[in-house]
Amino acid sequence: MGEEFPFDINPMYEGERIRKKGMYVELGGPDQPGFELVRAASMDEVEDGRFTMIGPDILDLKEGSQNTYAMMFRMAGELVETDLESVVERRMHDFQNYIQGYMHLNQRYDIWVRVSKDAVKKGLKSFEQIAKATIRLYKAELPFIEKMEATFITDPDEVKKQLDGAMEIFAQRDARTRDLHDEDVDLFYGCTLCQSFAPTNVCVVTPDRVSLCGAINWFDGRAAANVDPEGPNFAIEKGECIDEIGGEYTGVNEKTVELSGGEYDRIQLHSFFDAPHTSCGCFEVIGFYMPEVDGIGWVDRDYTEPSPNGLAFSTMAGNTGGGKQSIGFLGIGVEYFRSPKFIQKDGGWNRVVWMPSRLKERVKDGIPADISDKISTENDTKTIDELKEFLKAKDHPVVKNWIEEVEEAEEEAAAVSTAGGMGMPMQMQQFAPGQIMMPAMGGGSGGGIKIILKNAKITISEVKFEEAEGSKKKGK
Repeated sequence: MGEEFPFDINPMYEGERIRKKGMYVELGGPDQPGFELVRAASMDEVEDGRFTMIGPDILDLKEGSQNTYAMMFRMAGELVETDLESVVERRMHDFQNYIQGYMHLNQRYDIWVRVSKDAVKKGLKSFEQIAKATIRLYKAELPFIEKMEATFITDPDEVKKQLDGAMEIFAQRDARTRDLHDEDVDLFYGCTLCQSFAPTNVCVVTPDRVSLCGAINWFDGRAAANVDPEGPNFAIEKGECIDEIGGEYTGVNEKTVELSGGEYDRIQLHSFFDAPHTSCGCFEVIGFYMPEVDGIGWVDRDYTEPSPNGLAFSTMAGNTGGGKQSIGFLGIGVEYFRSPKFIQKDGGWNRVVWMPSRLKERVKDGIPADISDKISTENDTKTIDELKEFLKAKDHPVVKNWIEEVEEAEEEAAAVSTAGGMGMPMQMQQFAPGQIMMPAMGGGSGGGIKIILKNAKITISEVKFEEAEGSKKKGK
């Protein structure tokens, strides 16, 4: 196939990165809107191989520039149905990364594409070449697609216009599983599309948990597994339920060992801290734990400023992605915010303390009314200290945890003082955010030490005090 094009086409190029210095043009990404969309149509509505370009083509774009970008495909075939749109669309990430000199990241409304200088030098002159190569790959790999055509758009006004319609389609797809839940089905579905970038990632799609990229829901996984049994989407037997609240199943754990190459052996689908789901790199949102407030913040790709923990999305994603199971960080798809099982093992929405305002507005229909005003945004707070004051003023549910932990710590400290501090076992809970001052401890007569803990979380299993030899003689 590659002989027909001025670039090589091979799965070996999956994972190829085009750095800025080697980039001819950038499309979509953090600074420009972009999207990809596949629609099903009847056979007489699609002209196989037709290509339409709206806006400047590759050589008409300024070298080194960032541009708006949309890729719209229509497919037809006897077995083509609407349920397959998301599945075929998600394979864009797979197939276009086979193209040497063309880097494709993310999905749906988050796409980020770069074309390399080397590819242009070798003869890549038009997006039509990319479109025709993509169509050939689709038809070769997914034989149920009999006809396919493409429209590529770089005109900014037209991209924005078409994006509004695409977002409505994405929302309709997302809504399909909201009345179906994990306990209603016997099969979940897995996806390995991201394993070229995240080799130990285990993407499990259930009625209550959309894929991390947000592009594949349970119905999409079922449709893909039915039409392409050997493909990247496949059924996972649930097996026995180990933890109903955390969402842990024997079948998922068995698949976790297999898909992660033995790196992980457990996944709890609805937990942030206990064997959480792995995070690939295509996730739409990343969650981060802030021990100073014992709460969880969430940030999406569109928010480029630092979060209250001082880190930006890109920094946290770089440390979390790659298929890792990271305690304290979690990648998710946006639709998971609307799940009734949203991190229910760890308090659900009552544990959420901060989100960017645009993300909060986008998922407001999934936030319980009694907690919505208690979740801070960048318009309210930008630092941990400001966040603490906000949460106290709003009487957020996490504040109750601070009070309980302070009381427990004070009780433990009082017990230490009463016992004289000599060799007593001490099972202490994690100290609360803020400042904790423990009573003076020493050998009596007004001496001793005072311990002040600031912004600390410490677990102590046992404390022993021994009097230093000769201390009495020196009056210590």
